[in-house]
Amino acid sequence: MAEENINNLNDPEEEGTIDLLEIAANLWANRKKLIIWSVCGAVLGLIVAFSIPKEYTVSVKLAPEVNDNKGASGSLGALASMAGLSSTTSGTDAVYPMLYPDVVSSVPFLTSLFDVKVETAEDDPQTVTVQQYLEEDTSSPWWSAVMGLPFKLIGLFTPDQPVDPTHKLDNFRLTKDEDKLVKALGERVTASVDTKTSVVTVNVTMQDPVVSAILADTVVERLKDFVTDYRTSKARHDLEYAEQLNEEARQKYYVAQQKYAAYLDRNQGIVFRSAQVERERLENETALAFNVYNTTAQQVQRAQAKVQEALPVYAVISPATVPVKASKPRKLLILIGFTFLAFVACAAWIQFLKPMLDDYKANKAAEKAGNPEKETKKSEENRGE
Repeated sequence: MAEENINNLNDPEEEGTIDLLEIAANLWANRKKLIIWSVCGAVLGLIVAFSIPKEYTVSVKLAPEVNDNKGASGSLGALASMAGLSSTTSGTDAVYPMLYPDVVSSVPFLTSLFDVKVETAEDDPQTVTVQQYLEEDTSSPWWSAVMGLPFKLIGLFTPDQPVDPTHKLDNFRLTKDEDKLVKALGERVTASVDTKTSVVTVNVTMQDPVVSAILADTVVERLKDFVTDYRTSKARHDLEYAEQLNEEARQKYYVAQQKYAAYLDRNQGIVFRSAQVERERLENETALAFNVYNTTAQQVQRAQAKVQEALPVYAVISPATVPVKASKPRKLLILIGFTFLAFVACAAWIQFLKPMLDDYKANKAAEKAGNPEKETKKSEENRGE
């Protein structure tokens, strides 16, 4: 029997079971403290949840046009799609859907949104710019003001920099305030791409539902314009050059035509050989000028067709709508999270921290009880000093 008891004590599974039972029993014995801590955590979670301002998110999904690739590139594109990758990087287009998030988060794109007019959803709606809305109408939790109080106090003793009324926005050199606005707007305006379907999702989060919807629609339109300008830039330059050549050819044709007509008016009825040669030369120059003019006119038509062909097509799958419910804060998750953290913290205190503290105090008390003379000497030395 003694050997069986020893084996049971040395069995690690039995030890683990006993430890778990002891932990459960210890927590159950301190259940009142766990409940108090959990209630305090829930109260703190409610305070935090109701202190965070409401924010509304608008998502717009659009499917950009993808050029079809033939031959080997088409086969590779199919394999890439099966593997969960995107095959839109092939071809001559450098701004493909995978780069749209980088375009949206770029400094020039974000600063171009500063002057966008938005309307608030208040009883008395006001029309302000995005920059004014972020600076004046965006609130923050109360602890942000508390944490920023030392910096405000420091700012009272530092001289303010003079405001330049002639200052213009320069993307190459932003001021501190402009840089803060760009970062704040970059956190609120984001874009993502589905690598399998190439569907682009634009998300805009603001504290006003109408502002979110208006800005989301504007971001999508600006993104379309950016991609359209890029894709049609070469075709438009070719069109401008063809129109310039056509205009020059037209002027030369008109000049040659006028010379030929004037010569015929001056030399009617003259049968000299030299006059006939001059007439044939002017006639040939006029015909040549007309051929050049006709050729450049055809080039203009082809260039116009290329511009139209280069225009990208977008299918808006999910347009911007004014949200009804706030997306942030998620009060229930905050409440559950704070309650759980308070419960875990109390359990850690009961199971680990409090026993360690009690052992430390017991060791100190044992040291004092075991060396009374040493403690007396220390107390006398302290008194003497």
